[in-house]
Amino acid sequence: MNLSNLLFRHYTKELENSSKTVYDLFQWKTVDIRIMDYNTGKVITNMENVEFPEHYSQSACDIIASKYFRKKGVPNDRGYEYSLKQVVHRMVSFWVEAALNEGLFDESKKSIVYDELAFMMLNQMWAPNSPQWFNTGLKMSYGIDGPPQGHYYYDEHLKDVVLAKDAYTRTQGSACFIVSVEDSLLGDKSLTDQLVTETRLFKYGSGVGSNWSSIRAKGEPLSGGGKSSGLLSFLKVFDRNAGAIKSGGTTRRAAKMNVLDIDHPEIENFITWKAKEEDKVVALGKMGYSTHFDGEAYETVSGQNANNSVRITDQFMNLLSDKDATWTLKGRIDSSINCEVPVAKLWNDIAYSAWRCGDPGVQFDDTINAWHTCPAGEDGKLNAKHNRINASNPCSEYMFLDDTACNLASINIVKYYDAENDVFDVEGYLHTIKMVQIVLEATIHWGQFPTKDIARKSYHFRTTGLGLTNLGALFMLMAKPYDSEESRNIAASLMSILTGYSYYISSLFAKEVGPFTYFDINKESMLRVIGNHAKAANYDECEKDFEGLNYKPIVIDHQLLVKEGYRNISDCLKVVWEKTLESGKTNGFRNAQVSVLAPTGTIAFAMDCATTSAEPFFSHVAYKKLVGGGSMEIINPIIPITLKKLGYTKEQIDDIVNYVLRKESKNGFDIIVDGKIEGAPHLKEEHYPIFDTANRCGTGKRYISPEGHVKMMGALTPHISGAISKTVNLPNDATVEDIKNIYLLSWKLGVKAIALYRDGCKASQPLNTTIDQEKETKIEDLTYQELLEYAKKKQFEYKPVRIKPSGIRKAHVHEAEIGGLKLYITTSFYEDGRLGEIYVAAGRQGSLVKGLLDSLSTTISEMLQYGVPAQDIAKMYRGQKYEPSGFIARHPYIKSADSISDLISKIIEIELGDYSHCQVKPDETDTILNTKIEPVTPSPGNSSNNPEIIYGEVCANCKSTKLVRNGTCKVCMDCGTTTGCS
Repeated sequence: MNLSNLLFRHYTKELENSSKTVYDLFQWKTVDIRIMDYNTGKVITNMENVEFPEHYSQSACDIIASKYFRKKGVPNDRGYEYSLKQVVHRMVSFWVEAALNEGLFDESKKSIVYDELAFMMLNQMWAPNSPQWFNTGLKMSYGIDGPPQGHYYYDEHLKDVVLAKDAYTRTQGSACFIVSVEDSLLGDKSLTDQLVTETRLFKYGSGVGSNWSSIRAKGEPLSGGGKSSGLLSFLKVFDRNAGAIKSGGTTRRAAKMNVLDIDHPEIENFITWKAKEEDKVVALGKMGYSTHFDGEAYETVSGQNANNSVRITDQFMNLLSDKDATWTLKGRIDSSINCEVPVAKLWNDIAYSAWRCGDPGVQFDDTINAWHTCPAGEDGKLNAKHNRINASNPCSEYMFLDDTACNLASINIVKYYDAENDVFDVEGYLHTIKMVQIVLEATIHWGQFPTKDIARKSYHFRTTGLGLTNLGALFMLMAKPYDSEESRNIAASLMSILTGYSYYISSLFAKEVGPFTYFDINKESMLRVIGNHAKAANYDECEKDFEGLNYKPIVIDHQLLVKEGYRNISDCLKVVWEKTLESGKTNGFRNAQVSVLAPTGTIAFAMDCATTSAEPFFSHVAYKKLVGGGSMEIINPIIPITLKKLGYTKEQIDDIVNYVLRKESKNGFDIIVDGKIEGAPHLKEEHYPIFDTANRCGTGKRYISPEGHVKMMGALTPHISGAISKTVNLPNDATVEDIKNIYLLSWKLGVKAIALYRDGCKASQPLNTTIDQEKETKIEDLTYQELLEYAKKKQFEYKPVRIKPSGIRKAHVHEAEIGGLKLYITTSFYEDGRLGEIYVAAGRQGSLVKGLLDSLSTTISEMLQYGVPAQDIAKMYRGQKYEPSGFIARHPYIKSADSISDLISKIIEIELGDYSHCQVKPDETDTILNTKIEPVTPSPGNSSNNPEIIYGEVCANCKSTKLVRNGTCKVCMDCGTTTGCS
């Protein structure tokens, strides 16, 4: 079989012998794009009459236009891109020309490849990673070049790396980079050189991961005399650099991964670094500093701009069963600093720190390297340190040799499933895999890279990263619980087809233009790894021993696939791996790796995916952006489809939907009461698991267990060249022991890397799914002011005198709205002008909110009347953090607050003439009494029915508080900005 035989029209057959273009196959519409800064209300993106296919949601249009349309230098009447046709054309034409130049096909196939790729992109069937959207095709389509930015590429004619002549003739299409760093201060690959490399990567929208284990520990000798300041001192410098780039007006915030081996002398400090910094944030919060993620407290501490992971070996994991076992920490150049540490202590520190703040994650070194296709590297030194996989990209899905890069793309898997007939389109799926692998390979051919080593090794190994997204939505459409053998088996099968067929296409690339440079010296290892992938696919349904693995991966159950009605998936899987094994042995492979499972944040929104990557749904309530701005709450649109598939009538479905979306009127606004689906009329309990989400919804009790997430990762991992970017969510009441058990289960199931996040573990995020139980206050939990009051009470016994305001008195009413809750805060005064009373009104009579605010009002008023200075009360309540929090509407000066208490503190200060903590300062002629407050429609983004939202953190681009976890990264649901790579 030749590649040309597989290049045919699948989706664009009607263009054969037609004057139509691929763009004529879609209906088009024009929309306006407006993205707001949620802090200031300023419009940060304003585009009118931009063009998209009719079926795109307003949210997808907003995200694509604001993030990916080229805003300047485009030679048309507007000077910028204003149609998705233009964006798709500049990318697809670049890929087609690059692939043609490489020799993957001839001129006769050029229009076919162009049309098929463009059609599938426009139909939201696949999308490349963000750097492609930012950079690809700007010179070819628009003549935009720009000065060289220090990028390199490998010139195959000169057989050497050369400097790129400008910014955009070639493309930096890779999102994922692994960069080595050596133990030197100056020179190539030194610590200072690393700063330059990271900055260049961040500027162009890419992320970087590095293993820092070669760096000397604190106290080790330096060549010029003296002692090293240690690894952590340098990591703090790199953390500050990443923070500066994050806010420096670049395409996205910095994405960064720090990896450290478990035997490094500073591993204990590395493990506890961010946990200790979190304690500092709490202490600063008690002193009145804001604990918003971008507030003063977090700005003061270190370690906030990277993900941290510990590299753990099988040897260490096997010692966990011995409670007296010790582990040797080894000096990098000085063995005299070696020391023994209890294994149990290191393990407990890892688990406690992850429990405390979500970091560090863990990466299992031996498992990762057991699936390494190129352990002989470039020099044939099998398993030498420099030829091992030592690190990952920031989101942990790309794992390969140091100083390599990977360009990613994701397939929207739901597009291949016919829910009405319960049929999966394997032919269309294979076609998409084939065509997108051409894109990824062509991107390497005409790519450019930030360092000479990355340019050289990317050319010689040619790793690509195709993956899936929207798996959680697929399971619900199929009426399968996320945490079930059926879903895990289906997911593994689809991922296995993707990896197997990608390697098959790679072998056909190799037949046309040759395998990757160092295939021959890595051939034995690569064929062994691909053989293990095939065995995990159970392609011949014969039990075989896995080679080079010290655990048995989860294998695909073909009988279960057939039982569930997906025989075509089972048959496809078997044929694919038979072809791949045969063709690979004959032709070799063009690409050393072909697949990852990336978080797909921004690009998933661009494809209108309901879920991202392999994640389940987070909530039963979704938000639909409306044309012209605003949004409305709707049911997760897949729920009615699934209910119909399960046999529920239209009337029953309506009742269930209405139950989930039931609302109460609060201060003139209709707010969803709960958002849970449990207890819905007509819904059978046996169907509850199908609708389980990542977190509890409202007062519901059900959610996908952490073990369910790990089992999904364990099922998928043997079918991926790289790894999976995924965070396992745990409830707030999870214990350190729970975290140990999750990490241990991950290792046993062959998961390569894992990160955990316990709800409410960060000071910037109070509990968002449960109500705190009242706890006994401890002295160490008191604020500074509270501690002073406590000391005074202990030292002196006195009887305070309360003086109440009386009669008709002056008062101000402050109107404000926070998280959809409308508040009226009345301040009244003594005759001498002193503040004497505060009353906060909101909610219905007898409601929980009403009762709590009445109690708060009484407490503050009595404090004032007992003579506590108003400024001390304001300071006491300033910075307190709980929900609702975030954007403030209806108040002229206050635009954000950490809580109702924080809002009250700001209002007290306003009454004292202090506007220092307000976002808007008054003009000289402006007063509280004559300011006209314009009504603002409340944003649903802070609703308690969004348990996935990371409260307290804000988007670096639009300042929205609707950040959600996305793999090991985060993504903004309003503008699509991601902290990750894709």
